[in-house]
Amino acid sequence: MSIDVDVADESEWNDIVERLDGATPFHRYGALAVTADHSGRELVPYVGYKGQEPVGLFPLFEGSRGPVRTVFSPPPELEVNYLGPVANDGHGAKQRKAERRHRRFVEAVMETVGENGDPDYTHVRTGVDYPDPRPFIWNGFDATPRFTYVVDVGRDTDDLFMSFSSDVRSNVRRAREDLQFDIEEGDAGDAERIIRHVRERHDEQDVPYNVPPAYAGDLHRRLPDGTVRPYTLTSGGEFVGGLLTLEDDATLYTWQRVADLDSDVPASDLLDWEAIRQAADRGLERVDLVGANNPRLCGYKAKFNPEVRTHYSLERSSRMADVLKWLYLRFR
Repeated sequence: MSIDVDVADESEWNDIVERLDGATPFHRYGALAVTADHSGRELVPYVGYKGQEPVGLFPLFEGSRGPVRTVFSPPPELEVNYLGPVANDGHGAKQRKAERRHRRFVEAVMETVGENGDPDYTHVRTGVDYPDPRPFIWNGFDATPRFTYVVDVGRDTDDLFMSFSSDVRSNVRRAREDLQFDIEEGDAGDAERIIRHVRERHDEQDVPYNVPPAYAGDLHRRLPDGTVRPYTLTSGGEFVGGLLTLEDDATLYTWQRVADLDSDVPASDLLDWEAIRQAADRGLERVDLVGANNPRLCGYKAKFNPEVRTHYSLERSSRMADVLKWLYLRFR
């Protein structure tokens, strides 16, 4: 039986998201709609069906830059780390059947996208629970492995804390004993505040950062309560650090963070430990530290004794797009 591809409305989409493993908070329709608004791209939320059964979700963002038609999942401007397809595993279907069904789903979506001409450039970045990029490779995509760190929090918090490096433990203990600070979970305004501080830090380092504060605030307002959690750390009434997380039923993602490195308060260690501790207390299974590709940042994140997990960057481009990309890199 062939795979039929349709565009879902919000109710249909979220109902399927709730039923499929592998979806992230950014797969919820509200997050997709906010992402479309702030990226300036058109959201196309594709669902594949085999008969009446959904076999997968694939949110795409379409747009154009001059003569180049582009398709992204996620769009590149907003620091969304994972998106791409979510596959229905078929309730334990045998490997051959599951592979064939998922391959046909990916091909059906790509054929639908190309009905009015193939895009010049397509880029997909999968989540860590997406099991198999081969359907993309078989359809002309280049696959690049990417990495993140995941901490297992489904255990006693004392054991969890003792698994961290000695400097994390000593920083947290010293701060509790000798320093004055407060960590609070805030609202949409605090989410925006954290992003403003992240932007300021990037500006100081002359590093591009394009996430608008309103994007974080809109995510907080649009998604269900508890999905977006902005943690702020203050000392003496002054902002010292912030951590913006997203979560679903199993995973907390430490999405954006910033800390005053000149402060005596070890804000990063304290904020990450607080988020990890709360995730364990709420019965989550894991904390995704979101990214293990930058050696400098890996040195910090590895202190929490995480496991390395793999996801994929998948890219396909036309000859014209390749030429334009070469010209951009040559003359920028």
